Amino acid sequence: MTSFQCYKMLKQIAFLAMLCIMAGCATTQTSDNYANKDTLEPANRVFFDVNETLDQALIKPIAEVYVDVAPNFIRTGITNFFDNLAYLNVILNDLLQGKLNQGVSDIARFVTNSTIGIGGLFDVATSMGLEEHDEDFGQTLAVWGVDEGSYLYLPLFGPNSVRDSTDFVPSTLLNPFYYISSAILFPVTAIKAVNKRANLLEASNIRDEAAVDPYSFTREAYLQQREYLIHDGSPPVSGYDDVFSADDADDGSGLLKIE
Repeated sequence: MTSFQCYKMLKQIAFLAMLCIMAGCATTQTSDNYANKDTLEPANRVFFDVNETLDQALIKPIAEVYVDVAPNFIRTGITNFFDNLAYLNVILNDLLQGKLNQGVSDIARFVTNSTIGIGGLFDVATSMGLEEHDEDFGQTLAVWGVDEGSYLYLPLFGPNSVRDSTDFVPSTLLNPFYYISSAILFPVTAIKAVNKRANLLEASNIRDEAAVDPYSFTREAYLQQREYLIHDGSPPVSGYDDVFSADDADDGSGLLKIE
């Protein structure tokens, strides 16, 4: 369980890597806002260094070998399988958030991929117009008005927050592999960890090359992604410096002016 959870931290890096490529660096004001949420930064940085050491010494090298020897269609099938397995948690949180139509769609997606998609190995549902969603209990608590609490960087588990860490319980209890023998659970978990790390090799390399402070980079990746998910892709823009000035938005030429 621990090796695959170590990997959740790198999922967030992919999001911020994309932001950096498409939109450049975050503003100073936004960075300060995220830093203010990190009240446990000294301890968090220690755990970050521990996780980075483990990743560089063990998990990343294994993932690189895995990419070299496993064909792309095999890696895609494994990714689809584990994504489908985790979808029971998505469905639960659809319903808890009152997203009934989305919940029905996600039930249909899970059933379709679990049957026609042969246990989730093939993502048949997307081609049928059943969109994939990403919901968890941390988002549900946010919808219910629960405060985020301090940013946390947990040993092996990676970036988190007080509120978001509660998702560990339902996501674990809804994972069918939780109820099987450890002789099967541990190998399956290891495969999931290596596959996830392989999918994020490029994103983590971008982080390592672009970030002056990888810890801050990872923290802002996580917090920005959480805002994005909680608001279903339309996070509030407050806290960001305006790119366009209201006075300069229209100078009579019919063109937007960028400073």
